[in-house]
Amino acid sequence: MASHLVLHGVNTHYGRAHILFDIDLEVRQGEVMALLGRNGAGKSTTMKTVIGMVRASSGQIEFGPTRIEREPIYRISRLGLGYVPEERRIFSELTVMENLAVARRPAANGVQPWTPERLFVVFPNLGEMRNRIGGRMSGGEQQMLAIARTLMGNPSCILLDEPSEGLAPKIVEQLAETILALRREHLTILLSEQNLHFARLVSDRATIIEQGRVRYTGTIAELTADEAVQHEYLSV
Repeated sequence: MASHLVLHGVNTHYGRAHILFDIDLEVRQGEVMALLGRNGAGKSTTMKTVIGMVRASSGQIEFGPTRIEREPIYRISRLGLGYVPEERRIFSELTVMENLAVARRPAANGVQPWTPERLFVVFPNLGEMRNRIGGRMSGGEQQMLAIARTLMGNPSCILLDEPSEGLAPKIVEQLAETILALRREHLTILLSEQNLHFARLVSDRATIIEQGRVRYTGTIAELTADEAVQHEYLSV
């Protein structure tokens, strides 16, 4: 299942407010791309535009061979694009197992489906609390559950919006190990982040967005070596 994601000349408005300006972004199949920028730079709007929660005013969004900028959210999801919002939005009154069951969807032909048992290998903490109510989990545990629940839909590409936000450093390290494990499963990942350290741990390449415009794209090694770019756009 193709999971190459490309944005070309994408503009997005909230009412009359112009938020994204001619965004060009490419996430290659099987890679982790970090979308970096300060708070309010346009990262979450980019994510919501890709998944269809916000409509692009103009431009093209391609997922594999398919144009998706005018497709409804459910069709985009069925094409294999998963989304983990910053707010996580787990079902707080349901158990871990029930949260996973709600999101189950068949895998594409020839693709090994995600099952709770397979997920618990990647998320061992969830396996130990499979009957715990979502509302009684820590922030880090809820973030893991949100990602695992999205994987139950068997996407080929997932969008992670600020996954490390508000998490303790130790939990951030566990999250990084999880994302690296998913990359080894050949999952394509676009993650939005303010945390450059976290992005360095997991990403192949990075795109920096500032005031709704792409300002930089390069490998994570190139960005790490470019202190001027870090200082100008990331306040590092």
